[in-house]
Amino acid sequence: MANIESFLIKLKTIPFVLLGDRIKARKDQFHDLRLALRQARIPMSYEMYISNAVFYSVLAGLVGAIIGLMLAYFVVSVVGLPPQITHLKFTPSTAWLIQYKEISVAFIIVVFFTLLIGGITNLLFIAYPSFMAGERKGSIDKNLPYAVTFMYALSRGGMNVIEIMRSLSKSTDTYGEVAREMDVIVRDMDYFGNDLRTALHNICDITPSENFRDLMYNLLTVIDSGGNIPTYFRDKSEQYINRAKAEQKGFLETLGLIAESYVTAFVAGPLFIIILGVMMSVMGSGSQVMIYAIIYAVIPIGSMMFVVMVSIITPGATGEAPLLPTQKYVGETITVPETEEKTTFLKFVKSRDSIKIREMLRDPFKPMKEKPEYSLVITMPIALIYLLISIFSAMKSPNFIDFIDDRVVFTAFIVIIPLMLFHEYKKGKEDRIQSQIPDFLKKLASTNETGMTLRDSIKLMTRSDSGMSTEIKKIWNDIEWGLAINEALIRFANRVRTHIVSRSVTLLTKANESSGDIGEVLNVAARDAAAEQELRAERRINMFIYVVIIYISFLVFIGIIYIISTTFLAEMVKAGEKVSGTGSGAVPLSLSREKLEMYNRIFFHGALIQGFSSGLIAGVMGEGSVLSGLKHSVIMVTIGYLLFTMFVL
Repeated sequence: MANIESFLIKLKTIPFVLLGDRIKARKDQFHDLRLALRQARIPMSYEMYISNAVFYSVLAGLVGAIIGLMLAYFVVSVVGLPPQITHLKFTPSTAWLIQYKEISVAFIIVVFFTLLIGGITNLLFIAYPSFMAGERKGSIDKNLPYAVTFMYALSRGGMNVIEIMRSLSKSTDTYGEVAREMDVIVRDMDYFGNDLRTALHNICDITPSENFRDLMYNLLTVIDSGGNIPTYFRDKSEQYINRAKAEQKGFLETLGLIAESYVTAFVAGPLFIIILGVMMSVMGSGSQVMIYAIIYAVIPIGSMMFVVMVSIITPGATGEAPLLPTQKYVGETITVPETEEKTTFLKFVKSRDSIKIREMLRDPFKPMKEKPEYSLVITMPIALIYLLISIFSAMKSPNFIDFIDDRVVFTAFIVIIPLMLFHEYKKGKEDRIQSQIPDFLKKLASTNETGMTLRDSIKLMTRSDSGMSTEIKKIWNDIEWGLAINEALIRFANRVRTHIVSRSVTLLTKANESSGDIGEVLNVAARDAAAEQELRAERRINMFIYVVIIYISFLVFIGIIYIISTTFLAEMVKAGEKVSGTGSGAVPLSLSREKLEMYNRIFFHGALIQGFSSGLIAGVMGEGSVLSGLKHSVIMVTIGYLLFTMFVL
């Protein structure tokens, strides 16, 4: 590992040794790039970075030239050039150029690949810092409202602003890039000897987020004027909550527009083109290529693009929350010295391992309940074996496609249904706990205000029968067995692993470290959790109508295809057979029973693909998760499968 690191350092150092002084002499030309490097927190000086960019762009250009030479040799010598390459006309005075067309073509190819590969490499080097700065900006803006609430709560608990920043800088697992920006401020004061005002000025100059810059500038004004810092953070917190509600409204309107666009472009549009293509093909003036392209390419690819687009524009924290740091305990990466107690200790570790094995045997699905993706480790091999057996069996069948279609659907169900069930179980559990978090924090606040300690408040709440009573009892059990309150709460957050719980626990533990009087902090945390729950509920309610619209559009899609298959095309086949049977000399329609079966099979595939794609869209629209769309996909695919297998095929 050390050798690899040394080699990488040399790769960075060699270009700097060759070009560093020349780059440094042109410092003013790279002002924007220098700022982008600092905003992206890339640990490299601008001289070294630009030296690497120039050096490796030239190196990539040489690689491009070699590729161009090889391609030019293949084109000129192996394939050969046609007699006429272009429509250019040469005068007698320039006709001699035709004698050197091989050299000219080879030269153009070499130059093209040199500039292409070298230029792309240089462009990537130049664009990378700005791209990373933009990524950091998005992360800061996403976490800033919650970080301001954190600062407000701690300021109400009596902590001074420098200690608040220090606490926030240590919470990178919860507040991400905001905590890293705070760490820059703290480092500026601790290691460079600057005061708070200078450190705030410095961070305002290099932060990529305008919102964070505005927050720090205004904080600086409050400090200079001797204003009330808790009041400032409270006002900012309320401002961000109101802004989040306004952004949520705009986001929901955008989602509604996207849903309508999806229904128009990838449900109604393909249906119209499919009908048109079938009619043209039946009349003998078209082919099935357009129908194949729509069903097997346009619908799935277009739907995936919509899924990605909605995921990108969705605001707020998504995915699973990171694990909060916990302390190490006996048996966890601790080396035991050679003492008389070592035998007893090893027995303890062994007994603990046996307890884990018994728990696993008692609930073998626990890992998949916690991580639904783990189900794929079991279902994917089973589905693959089933599919291979089905393919070998289908080879003996006279109609391979008819036989294998059903097996492919069953294979997909083997993979999707367990993943769907475990995801819905986990999501239901998380939603149940998250919905109780505001009440849990409010109850802790009310008992704390009466003079009870946090430990006694948690013990009292174990008697309640709330939606998270099991988790509260687990917290109390950890405390009873000797864990600190903060450690028990962190273990609770790591069991649930949602952003709301992680933020609330981080806020609570930091406040508990600084003061035992945390009633106001708990109220702020409860308000923060309630505000996010309100936004989630608003999205779910507003998007429900669009989920229904997607269901209706899918039912219309398969309904029209069903009518075309069983009524229109079937009647045209009968009419064609009658015309052919009369021998009247009329031109029969180009639709036989074999073609009708082919169309039915294509429509069957179209219904399945449309159902799966629409289900994913419904999940992303309604709940912001692709995995949440699996239940909709299973329902729609099942409807399409039963309709065609029972009434069409």
